[in-house]
This record gives sequence, C-alpha cells and structure tokens, in this order.
Amino acid sequence: MRVSLFIACLTDLFAPDVGMAVVTSLEYFGCKVDFPTAQTCCGQPAFNNGFPADARTLAIRMLDVFQDADYVVTPSGSCCAMIRAHYPELFHDDPKRYDRAVDLAARSYEYVEFLTKILKVDLSNLSLPEDEKFTYHYTCHLRTLGASGASAIALLKQLGGASYTEMEKADQCCGFGGTFAIKYTDISGAMVRDKVQCGAATGADTMIVNDGGCAMNISGGCHRQGVPMKVRHISQIIAAAIEHSAQKKVVGV
Repeated sequence: MRVSLFIACLTDLFAPDVGMAVVTSLEYFGCKVDFPTAQTCCGQPAFNNGFPADARTLAIRMLDVFQDADYVVTPSGSCCAMIRAHYPELFHDDPKRYDRAVDLAARSYEYVEFLTKILKVDLSNLSLPEDEKFTYHYTCHLRTLGASGASAIALLKQLGGASYTEMEKADQCCGFGGTFAIKYTDISGAMVRDKVQCGAATGADTMIVNDGGCAMNISGGCHRQGVPMKVRHISQIIAAAIEHSAQKKVVGV
C-alpha cells in the first residue's frame, strides 16, 4: 500500500519527530511511504482568517503535489479537516478543480483514522519500554472528520505497559484555535490552564494530543504551570513500542 505523508506546517517546524514516528509505524504495518518535498501549507490559516483566494492558491498546489498519491496521511486532524471539509468548498465554482478536490478529500486521512479504518491494525503484540500512564485530549477538528477519541484510546489500550485514565473535559477546546489564541489571549490562557489542570488531576505521565497546535499550546501551559506532564502524539507512543519490540527480538527476550 502506497502512502504519501502530508506533514503539516507546525509538525514539520516544531515536531519533526512526530513525522518520523508516523513513517516508522506506517512502514511497520506494511505501507510504502513517500514524502513529496514540494508540499507546503494546506491553506487553513488563510481560509480561517477570511482570505479564500490565498487559500485557493495553496490548495491548488496541494492538488498538484498529491495528485498521484494512493492515500494521503497526516498527523494533523485540523489540516486533514481542511482538505476534507473545505477544499470542495473552495472550488465550488471551478468544476474541474472541484472534482480534483473531492478526489483528494476522499484519499486523505488523519493518522489514527487511517490506522483504524484502512489498515485495521492490532497493537496487542507491542509493548512500551516502561509502564506509562496516559490521558487523552480530544482535539476540536476531529469533529469535522466525524471522528471520536474512542479510536485513539482503543489503540492506546492495546499496548502492553499502557494504562489510561480519562480526564474531565477531555473534549473541551484547549484554547489554541489558531489566531483565536492571539485575538483573545485572556480567554485562550484560561482555557489552556483549565485543560492542564484537568490533565494533571488524572495523575497521568503523558497526555496524548494528536494535533500540532493543540500540542504546542498544552505543552506550553504545562511548562508555565510547572506541571511535569509530557505531551505527545500517539504516533510517538506506537513507534516507541515498535522499536522496543524490535529490540526484544534482537536480544532474544
């Protein structure tokens, strides 16, 4: 199965190890992964801030870059939502590009969605290097994809050494919201403080946050509040389990 990785801007710039973890796990499950280097922003910031013409310019580039991909997989739910929900909208008056936008939308998947819906993976033969306690933040854009947090939590629970505790207000926005955090700093700050406090109350070592913007916001909130809870993408957890299982095979454990 051939998969093209759409890394998304924030992940590329601030968390490239997430992209590497996505590749590690997809290859483990039998995918041939390529990375089209001509990819840029999907256009979501421009679209959300009322600049549809600029968003269309970036979307056209995405249509060209990923036109030959069998599947497009991204670790960012928000960027996947941009492609799936808004690309057809951007080209509603351009029949040729509209069809291409609908086609790309049908081939684009958020990482967890791809693992569960397309690959239908079973992680029960994998285990983490050390026992670890997790909680999970449900990112807002997953609603646009019609996805719940249940799929990610189910994957997490399959891993040996992983324990999970649901936090209060797991589905409440962390306060990032792109430029929302800039325009409404006081409200945004209060929301992320609340999110961090809810996470800390679970006693978890790690909060799973599967979107770059949310991860940056919550991680920064943890730092400012002195909460020693890690914030990680689930691909990093799965990749760590894959690498640990491989090491066990090498030493014959």
